[in-house]
Amino acid sequence: MRTKLVFLGAARAVTGSRYYLEANGIRLLVDCGLYQERQFASRNWEQFPVSPDTLHAVLVTHAHLDHCGLLPKLVREGFRGKLYCTEATAEIVRITLMDSAHIQEEDAAFKKRRHEREGRVAPYPEIPLYTVNDAQACFPLLEPIRYGDRLALGGGISATFHEAGHVLGSSMVTLDISKGGDKRRILFSGDIGRWGGPILQDPTVFSQADYVLVESTYGDRLHESQGVANDQLAEVINSTIKAGGNVIVPSFVLERSQEVLYYTNKLLTNGRIPRLRVFLDSPMAVRVTEVFKRHPELFDREMMGFVRQGNSPFDFRGLSMVTVVEDSKAISDLVGPRMIIAGSGMCNAGRVKHHLVNNISNPKNAVLFVGFQAVGTLGWQIMDGAKVVRILGQNYPVRAKIVQIHGFSAHADRDELLRWLSSIRKAPDQLFVVHGEEETSFRFADFVRAKLGWGVTVPEYRQEVMLE
Repeated sequence: MRTKLVFLGAARAVTGSRYYLEANGIRLLVDCGLYQERQFASRNWEQFPVSPDTLHAVLVTHAHLDHCGLLPKLVREGFRGKLYCTEATAEIVRITLMDSAHIQEEDAAFKKRRHEREGRVAPYPEIPLYTVNDAQACFPLLEPIRYGDRLALGGGISATFHEAGHVLGSSMVTLDISKGGDKRRILFSGDIGRWGGPILQDPTVFSQADYVLVESTYGDRLHESQGVANDQLAEVINSTIKAGGNVIVPSFVLERSQEVLYYTNKLLTNGRIPRLRVFLDSPMAVRVTEVFKRHPELFDREMMGFVRQGNSPFDFRGLSMVTVVEDSKAISDLVGPRMIIAGSGMCNAGRVKHHLVNNISNPKNAVLFVGFQAVGTLGWQIMDGAKVVRILGQNYPVRAKIVQIHGFSAHADRDELLRWLSSIRKAPDQLFVVHGEEETSFRFADFVRAKLGWGVTVPEYRQEVMLE
């Protein structure tokens, strides 16, 4: 029995997760994600190496755009199979893809107007990668599946989705492939969450797999504890309010925004920060928060206890959920310190760009990063110490205080990744380290070899591997 595995994305890169698998006449994709690093953005426009109309199914691990954001292009170019994922993921995918499509259309129109104003001729047409209609065409193909249910895909192949503990509805996927008496299991980690984190249940662990694909976003570093992260959040808020400034939080709309609200609410409840105006300025984040409210069955024990006491981490005095553009613009006219949580997490799109324009050049303000910043993104440039950054076509000096808190990460760190792998009792035939910056992936591969003695590969973009 031979199985072809091709690494079509997130190979020696953090974003663009896309893995093609062909076995027993069945063709599958696990994830179909958007590249968000500038140096890899051209890959989003490339023709799919496998004709979309020949694919039988796509297994979507979760609703972050680097895992699902290229689905509209796949469907537009001929895919007509099923998009399998959990119910919560299906609900959030509808939100994230529509938002992404709007941004694609708006960015293309904005660039066209700017080029015309500046008298420049663009080297390529200012057209969106995909449209709102393309995104909507995906929705009838979404097929929810529950954790633990065995999904028959044909050709002796079945898939099972498991709790990943990363974001609401996120999954790890096991593919069991059989032919005659021969059986193989391939385990796709998706993005692995953290043990003991807020809101969600812990990641699933596995005792057996023949081949494993593991993410490595934080494969060469350790996170601060959540207690330290909480202290850091309190310090940033208190010092910025004392200075009379604003706290700008570029935040991923899925999970991270909800966690920031959760921790801010706890700080307020415990009297560790003063009352202040908090704005969740993202229509998408507001809609995603409503999905959280509809799926309490996915919460962990601590969160369930918090909710049973009549509390809500997503509703407290001083919090405003902003959806209307005029209300977003009005935030900058308010008097007094405030905290603004806005998408996107890497500052490469969304309303956070406008808040950065209004705040990044004032030394009283703070820009607080609570998530990973991929190399080449605007968020990475700011975190990397850039003195001047280009936002919405203009240059702005960076004078605000820049802070990053790693303890809020929804990704497992190096030791947590090792903990997850160590549950597998017998060494797999091969471990593939993916979804990480190149140097990070190689460091984590070396770490695993030293600790576990396994065979480890860091695959290249579009590398093909035959699994015997």
